Amino acid sequence: MDTIAIVGATGTIGRTLARRLAAEGRSLLLVGRSLEKLEPLARELAQPYAVADFAGSQPFEEVLQRAVDSTGNLAGIVHCVGSILLKPAHATSDDEFRRVIESNLFTAFAAVRAGGKLLRERGGSIVLFASAAAEVGIQNHEAIAAAKAGIIGLARSAAATYASSNIRINVISPGLIRTDLTRAIWENPVAAKTSAAMHALGRIGEPEQVASLAAWLVDPVNDWITGQVIGVDGGLGHVLPRR
Repeated sequence: MDTIAIVGATGTIGRTLARRLAAEGRSLLLVGRSLEKLEPLARELAQPYAVADFAGSQPFEEVLQRAVDSTGNLAGIVHCVGSILLKPAHATSDDEFRRVIESNLFTAFAAVRAGGKLLRERGGSIVLFASAAAEVGIQNHEAIAAAKAGIIGLARSAAATYASSNIRINVISPGLIRTDLTRAIWENPVAAKTSAAMHALGRIGEPEQVASLAAWLVDPVNDWITGQVIGVDGGLGHVLPRR
């Protein structure tokens, strides 16, 4: 059975997507950094897993290849790895900026590089995550906006490179989503209200809304879509909020 690798499977969006795809009967490979977090999810879904830190030196494709050898054919990679840093440029250190680039853009590049090698024979889908902050200026988002904009550029170029191999590469660009990573924002009533008001629909998003699009993009029925950046952002990237 074709396998979808979910990288960052233990994050809020990753595990939401994993549960959705498992419920649909899809074969998965759950990839993450923490064995402690991966094992319970793998047991719950009865799916295999691999522990790896792709911000390090371990080649992405080697981890996937070893696991896929025992689980079946790789049909897609969903890259749910990322971080967030809300600081103006003048207050951001070199180390902080480097970590943002490594955890977001570097790991996304590793996913594309692995997919370019492992999916070339049969084709497949790669889904990356950017941010509405890469498409519209939002204060104090310089580092994360730079990393996510890089992911958009990466995806469009790679979509052109690998189209002849029937590898489809698309990007989901969320607004503020209610995840573990953004908990400090949405659990703070003042910050949550301010953030909701920035979105034209007047509310923040839920992980299920993002996971549903990721599941749709890896569905082989939708195999004539590539090089797209699709917002799941309540209008944040392109629509003025209500006044």
